[in-house]
Order: sequence, then structure tokens, then C-alpha cells
Amino acid sequence: MINKKSKEKMSFFNYLKNKLIKTSKNISKEIFNLFKKRNTIDEELFNKLQEKLIISDVGIYTTKKIINLTKKYVKLNKLKDSSQLYTYIKEEMLKILLPVEKPLIINNKPFIILIIGVNGVGKTTTIGKLAYYFYKRKKSVLLASGDTFRAGAHEQLFSWSKKSNSLFIYNSNKKDSSAIIFDSISKAKKDKIDILIADTSGRLHNNFFLMEELKKIVRVIKKNNNMVINEIMLVLDSNIGQNSINQLKTFHDNIGVTGITITKIDGTAKGGVIFSLANEFHIPIRYICCGEKITDLHLFNAKDFINAIFTD
Repeated sequence: MINKKSKEKMSFFNYLKNKLIKTSKNISKEIFNLFKKRNTIDEELFNKLQEKLIISDVGIYTTKKIINLTKKYVKLNKLKDSSQLYTYIKEEMLKILLPVEKPLIINNKPFIILIIGVNGVGKTTTIGKLAYYFYKRKKSVLLASGDTFRAGAHEQLFSWSKKSNSLFIYNSNKKDSSAIIFDSISKAKKDKIDILIADTSGRLHNNFFLMEELKKIVRVIKKNNNMVINEIMLVLDSNIGQNSINQLKTFHDNIGVTGITITKIDGTAKGGVIFSLANEFHIPIRYICCGEKITDLHLFNAKDFINAIFTD
């Protein structure tokens, strides 16, 4: 008899499988069909496999790693039939993702999460989903509106605070993000809030002045409040594929990213970029967003992700 917990896990897996259907088609179906058409293991097979992985946005560096490991496996085990490689590749890709499967541990009050990212990745929507995720886990949440550039940003975040049963803070007299976020920390401490989620203005990763402003926010919080930012979370849009590598590198070099949330993964065939992110940076992937509903944010689980993609 299947218990309630098993039913919920099965239901979530089916949900994830449906959401990742485009990425699955671009990765596992292409690889599966390649091996089905070519039984012989030779250099041409590896070239075709490399081509399929790169097209799937797995990235050149990570693709070469997978190819080299597969070649060694073939040589060590003296394999002749390519059908034996499908399961091996699936296992190696799982090994790439497992080290970045690290959920947030809320271990102090207020637990400060600073949300960063470029324009259009879905930062504010992600904040609303995060707030609701924590609310459902009996945590009090305060949202700080530190986006002082985008028109309507405060109204949008206020709307999400209502939907997620969260508190909201914004001072229209202050135009400096660091000042607004500083005030929000003081309020969170005073009101004994569990989690503070601070929004920031979207900025291009190569805009020097906006990146400096982000550094200022971090300095002000650490200096004036003697506080630690528990999580600097970068929100990445999976639709941009390998461009997210450059975004992560620049933000991490300048600010020090401690966690990643990947959005819009249900609407893209470029989900393979997650392997590049994991392999090249080893930064925890905290959550993935698979839809527009407030409940469409989920803990990243490497095994579920792989199984949802590799469906024969």
C-alpha cells in the first residue's frame, strides 16, 4: 500500500516531468535516439554525442568532461555496444548535480536573504514565491523593497506580500537601496521576524556603476548593523542558456553569490545549462521555478531533476 508521503513524492515527480518536457526532449531523447541509431562505439559516436550535449546547452567545458569520462569508461570496461552508455551518462550527469543540492538552513533570526539579478529574470516574482514557501513552513517573513529604479516595483512587491501573507516595508522618502534595506533589518530585529527578503534593482552584470551600488548595499548592512547577510541569492533565467554563465561569474566575482534560484525552467529547452552552472561554479542551487503560480517554486533535488529529464 502506498502511503501519503509516497503519493506526494510521486505526484511531484510527475509534475516536474511535465514541466521539464522541453529540456528532456532536448537532452535525453536526443541521446537515446543517437544510441538507438548507432550501436557501434567509435569516434563518430562521441562527436555526435558532443554535438547533442552542446546543442542542449550543457556547455563545452562540461560536455568535454562528460565525453572524456565516457571514453575512459568504455576503454576500462571494453564496451562495444553503445546502448550500455545511456545509463552511465545519466549517472555521471547526476554526479555533477548532487554537490549543489544544498537547501537553505534557517539558523538565525532575522535570516537575511539579498536577492540579486539582471532585469527580467523574475526576481520580484521569485521573492513572492519564496515568501509564500516560508509562510507555509510557519516562518514570519518581511519583504524589503530595495528596487528604487523600476517603475511599479514597490507596488508589485506589495502585491506579492499580500498574496504570501508577508509584511512589507518601503520608505518613499528614501531613494537609496542600502538605506531602505538597513531600515528593514532594524524592523525585522525589533519585530522578531524570522526571515527578511530584500529586493534590489535589476542590473546588467556588466554595468560597473550598478554593480558598485550592490557592493554598497552589502557594505552598509555589514558595517552599520553588524549583521551577516545569510544568503546572497542570484536569480537566473534558464531561457538565456549559456549567457547565465557570464552573469553568474560577474556577480560572484563582485559580490560573492551563495545560492542560485533558476526561473522559467518549464518554458525552455535550455535547461541543460544547469549542468554547466553546477560543474563550473559549485554554488548551491537552492530552488527552481516551474510556472507562474505562487506555489511553483520548489527545492532543487538533483535525483528528481535527472529522472524527470531522462525518461525513456
